[in-house]
Amino acid sequence: MNKPLPPFRSVILAGERPGGSPISQAFGVAASVMVPVAGKPSLERVLDTISESEQVDGGVICGPTTEAVNESEELGKLIQYPGFDWLEQSIGPAASAMAALDKLNFYPALLTAGDHALLTAEIVDDFCLKALNAGADNTDEVDGRTPLYDLLIGFVPYALVKSAWPESRRTITKFSDGQFCGSNLFAILTPEGKKALSFWRQAEADRKQPWKIARRFGYAALFRYLFRRLTLEDALQALSKAAGCRIGHVKVEHARAAVDVDSVDDQKLAERILGST
Repeated sequence: MNKPLPPFRSVILAGERPGGSPISQAFGVAASVMVPVAGKPSLERVLDTISESEQVDGGVICGPTTEAVNESEELGKLIQYPGFDWLEQSIGPAASAMAALDKLNFYPALLTAGDHALLTAEIVDDFCLKALNAGADNTDEVDGRTPLYDLLIGFVPYALVKSAWPESRRTITKFSDGQFCGSNLFAILTPEGKKALSFWRQAEADRKQPWKIARRFGYAALFRYLFRRLTLEDALQALSKAAGCRIGHVKVEHARAAVDVDSVDDQKLAERILGST
């Protein structure tokens, strides 16, 4: 009997800033996803993790540029990883994610980052299974369930991260019902989920005019957030309304999911974590 195919395919964002990022420059590599972590580039670790996952079957690597690929023989070989296609990055991560989803043309899709060196198959599978359960109407047949969400965002409770590495500085989003770190894990369950990426792309364009971003979310929600009166669910409802699709969340109970390698300090932390496991 043939083993059923995993339900997800993946998009791995491996883009690089124009002129190179501070961490790629610090390590003298063609792109930040090639920064070594315990002797192996971050991107290779992510690809190995996806390959070991039981819930994800290959996908698309988006980025970096052709110039970066031509500069690094190791990177050139890595983007030929079995089961993956490669696509040159677009301008900005949101546009890259949308282009990669168009190339992938498959849902549900897992979206993650190429510098997520601490990602494990256990974390990926746990996230994907929770996303399927959160994003489907279980009253229907298993193979014909109707998604309740178009996109799900993974959040790591900050308490887990603080308990594991109290010295680590992480970006924290504070709501009235808890504090969370991002996980760089997103489940796009339907084509409608691309609307959230389109909203993200517009937010990138408006980053120098934050009042425009605030207007998109609604000032009421913004003020509630500033005064710690906005729950995570309230925030996602406001985001859903602004983006024009149904956005939910998955709680990721793994502290290391909150650590990606986009700074020299994070690289040192990642090596220390891997050295202790």
